[in-house]
Amino acid sequence: MLDFFTIFSKGGLVLWCFQGVRGPAATAPVNALIRSVLLQERGGNNSFTHEALTLKYKLDNQFELVFVVGFQKILTLTYVDKLIDDVHKEFRDKYRNEFQQKGALGLLNGTFDFKDDFMRLLRDAEESSKVRAPTVMKTFEQSLKSQKTVKCMIETRGEKPKEKVKNKKNKGSKKDGTEAVAAPSKASAGDKQLSAAGEKEELTKDEILQKNREEFFRRHMKAGEKSRSPKPDAQKEKGKKPRVWDLGNSNAKVLDYSNSATNGSAEACPVEEFDPDMALGDKNREPGRLYDLEYESDDEAEEEKVVQNPSKPSVKKGGLGGMFGMLKGLVGSKSLTRGDMDPVLEKMKDHLIAKNVAAEIAVQLCESVAKKLEGKVMGTFTTVTSTVKQALQEALVQILQPQRRVDVLRDVMDAQRHRRPYVITFCGVNGVGKSTNLAKISFWLIENGFSVLIAACDTFRAGAVEQLRTHTRRLNALHPPESHGGRTMVQLYEKGYGKDAAGIAMEAISYARNQGFDVVLVDTAGRMQDNAPLMTALAKLIAVNAPDLVLFVGEALVGNEAVDQLVKFNKALADHSMAQTPRLIDGIVLTKFDTIDDKVGAAISMTYITSKPIVFVGTGQTYCDLRSLNAKAVVAALMKA
Repeated sequence: MLDFFTIFSKGGLVLWCFQGVRGPAATAPVNALIRSVLLQERGGNNSFTHEALTLKYKLDNQFELVFVVGFQKILTLTYVDKLIDDVHKEFRDKYRNEFQQKGALGLLNGTFDFKDDFMRLLRDAEESSKVRAPTVMKTFEQSLKSQKTVKCMIETRGEKPKEKVKNKKNKGSKKDGTEAVAAPSKASAGDKQLSAAGEKEELTKDEILQKNREEFFRRHMKAGEKSRSPKPDAQKEKGKKPRVWDLGNSNAKVLDYSNSATNGSAEACPVEEFDPDMALGDKNREPGRLYDLEYESDDEAEEEKVVQNPSKPSVKKGGLGGMFGMLKGLVGSKSLTRGDMDPVLEKMKDHLIAKNVAAEIAVQLCESVAKKLEGKVMGTFTTVTSTVKQALQEALVQILQPQRRVDVLRDVMDAQRHRRPYVITFCGVNGVGKSTNLAKISFWLIENGFSVLIAACDTFRAGAVEQLRTHTRRLNALHPPESHGGRTMVQLYEKGYGKDAAGIAMEAISYARNQGFDVVLVDTAGRMQDNAPLMTALAKLIAVNAPDLVLFVGEALVGNEAVDQLVKFNKALADHSMAQTPRLIDGIVLTKFDTIDDKVGAAISMTYITSKPIVFVGTGQTYCDLRSLNAKAVVAALMKA
């Protein structure tokens, strides 16, 4: 039973609609389909789930139409694909003249009476799904039992049943060769084993037991003689001595940098003196500004010259033949077919995978572009390659541009008006740079005039608290209290190791509210997405403290792993949350972007799989190496040959 079937133009004009069941209109699910799939260029899969409904859709790029059918997702309707194809063909053929002659006016003023045709197609589709070929039973001659003889079923008393011989294929000529060479050497050993087996059959059980005992004692005595061999004079002393380095210090107290006065409290760390130019990097930067990510292509002019120059000699040498060769790839006023695009899309898919886009995402992107362009009429002087490439670029830019822009500074000021701290939680796998980029974001917030409290909730990794303490000292050295009216701009709240991270975060938020801090940055321990206990602890921390922003920190070096990480992190947060609407990842921090050159595919993979924006991009080791994502720059690097 279908809930609804609707036909509308890509401009948003509903041409015809069928309501199968009584209830709410199809407006909400169709709008969700438009927002989440059609506008976001995610048309690789023709199915979309919205609450309890499953929506399937088909695009007609020639007349700019969309066909959508909706039904309950618990139902398995096998005829839906056939129905939507039949309706698409029937509706397009019936009103082709109105679309071609009148265009947009035909859509506005046209009357589309399609109910009788639709009901006929629906009945045909339902009947075709019910008609199945009857199952024919096998005859006795076709069964395996008929091939057995009476002789093979008779078993004589005392005779072992014959083992079934399985036909196994040889794994390779090398294995056969090695077996043939090793056969003569194993012959003598086989004869000995056979003779020993014959002797054992002749001996009684007691004799066999006695013989096995004698053989065991003989082996034991040989092992004892080997162990009593003379030992070397220089014997190693038991225990392990600590290694003493040339430039090190053996005194453990000197190496202990933990301060009992600050450990377990939120007092300000002592100011550290160091070279600020080393920590800041760029001297000409504007304080507090988050610059866009830039991509400079030095080869664009050279590529244009390489493309333009070969066309000139081809015209001179070949005359008309050269001219026709130049126009060989052009399409003249014809609609694109899947066969025309498949070779280009295959190359595009391989190119995306080579640029570190996850293989699954690359396939879905190419499939989305194919559905968008199939049936579209091209211009006279337009090649298939340029058309597909342009459509893919537009799709990639649309994916990287977020549905909802995350403006951290605006949200912090809004939290200030409500006299509460703005809480950001960082999560991710091990070694992606959570603590380092937390310090960069702290520096950026301090330069914009906000005070920061860092909550050290990584109570598992050795040195995690000391790392944050060092960052706090350096940030206070760059922004001393004297420059901010005697106010300490950044403090560390820590309770040592082995404590409950959710409890520390709750205490830190309460402390920040009482002391008037503007922002609380919660650092969590790195964890693999497959570690269920640690993922449960992370979900508990987020559910209990309800942060304003949950940022997933991922490195730009990963490919297919990015999809697995984000999917399992989101799934774990949803599964282990007590709330009816679980809190999931709100944004992404993409780190180590300066190490990948033009292999920027991880940005596409992460954004595509979560539909969440990349809020910050880490591009270096200094506090100023923090950027905002520039979608066009990333796509330019991605499409570079």
